[in-house]
Amino acid sequence: MRSRRTTLAVPGSNPRFIEKAQGLPADEIFLDLEDAVAPSAKEGARATVVAALNDGDWTGRIRVVRINDLETHWAYRDVIEVVEGAGANLDAIMLPKASDATHVQWLDRLLTQIERAMGFEVGRIGIEAQIEDAKGMVNIDAIAASSPRLESLVFGPGDLMASINMRTLVVGEQPPGYTEGDAYHYILMRILMAARAHDLQAIDGPYFNVRDVEAFRRVAERSAALGFDGKWVLHPSQIEAGNAVFSPSQDDYDHAELILDAYEHFTTVEGRGAATLGDEMIDEASRKMALVVAAKGRAAGMARTKRFDPSGT
Repeated sequence: MRSRRTTLAVPGSNPRFIEKAQGLPADEIFLDLEDAVAPSAKEGARATVVAALNDGDWTGRIRVVRINDLETHWAYRDVIEVVEGAGANLDAIMLPKASDATHVQWLDRLLTQIERAMGFEVGRIGIEAQIEDAKGMVNIDAIAASSPRLESLVFGPGDLMASINMRTLVVGEQPPGYTEGDAYHYILMRILMAARAHDLQAIDGPYFNVRDVEAFRRVAERSAALGFDGKWVLHPSQIEAGNAVFSPSQDDYDHAELILDAYEHFTTVEGRGAATLGDEMIDEASRKMALVVAAKGRAAGMARTKRFDPSGT
């Protein structure tokens, strides 16, 4: 699965921001046709996005476009114009306000029709589903199972907080008066469980105070600790912190690779079901846990600095 430690939101109507984004180290760039674009500029933004996908240098980055939601009159034309114009240079479509499996299935079918008509590889363009309301949370298992194109579930905190009448005006922070635990824990875990049950990535939503990088890091560490794969970023200042938070430390990455090497050696060469690495007992459960950390390190492009020595010397 492609690395999505940081997913940078870029207004699809702003050529200057789009050009700047091409030089930033976010794993994914999504060109937004929804909330970041004024209603009067939405139709014109499609052409800007198509030109940027076709002519820009997006080397090493996942290229995504967020369309308008299905309750608007822009959505179907967003898909048709963007995919027909730049489908060969597009990795995924982000579907906002996905509250029902049929929303994802509609997008899947429309993408298939366009791919066939244009001669594109059918099924190559993925889908990211944004969970942004109470109905979407209730239907999240069906949404997660709705299409083989689906690659990730994305938490949309602002709209979701409004949909459940959460009493706060600050996106990403605990609501005033909530002093025990984490008000978002259930939401985050629900998204994570649905994603993992269907082999999808789980992406945390944005933190709106873009100047407070330490607060962003604190909030990102919460979802990273749970097992999320990445987080939206709204400003270049958040990218470095996000990439670091959602990557393992060098020591953890090296240790995970050593566990995998040691387990492979002791089970296949020496025929043991369990073994030790230094003073640590390792078994099949250890291998599974190490696979998670190693996969995140490899996806982040990390290089190991330690090698397994079967002799223990």
